[in-house]
Amino acid sequence: MRDYCIRAASPDDLEGARAVMLDTVYRDFGTGYVPRWHGDIIDPAAAYLTPARHTLLVALDPDERTVVATAALDSRGPAHPPNPRHIAERYPSGETAQLRRVYVRPEHRRRGLARRLVDGLLAFAAADGGYRAVYLHTDPAVPGAEPFWRSLGKAVYDERADPRGNGVVHFEIPIGR
Repeated sequence: MRDYCIRAASPDDLEGARAVMLDTVYRDFGTGYVPRWHGDIIDPAAAYLTPARHTLLVALDPDERTVVATAALDSRGPAHPPNPRHIAERYPSGETAQLRRVYVRPEHRRRGLARRLVDGLLAFAAADGGYRAVYLHTDPAVPGAEPFWRSLGKAVYDERADPRGNGVVHFEIPIGR
């Protein structure tokens, strides 16, 4: 098992983090960069480093010291639209820690990095003391995403059953897992 360094991102990590995120939205999601969905990717410092209740974690390759995985948390609940109104009401901004950008480069997957990053985000949320829920949504078409999130929390709404939905699955993860 390689000894990856997992830590809060510094300004020096942002270029590498941005590269992991952009590669993921192009390669894994097939959407490419969409400004209304991915603005935080272009300016991760403003999205995650500056606000006190937000964070961006990175995993560094032990040999090359390059960013190979990311995970972020912010205090913005899911917006309506595009998310269903009942989801936005259940997870309001300020009270909800939303997990975002949990991405691992393909050659570093299946090594526990995503789980370690999420554990770090959950510890951050618990230490904050002001969050009552941890929320995320995932695209179940991404290989491994849905089973991973089901292993950590519970699905609260599956849009695949909603003809007006975007096909994502919404999850809540216990803060004190």
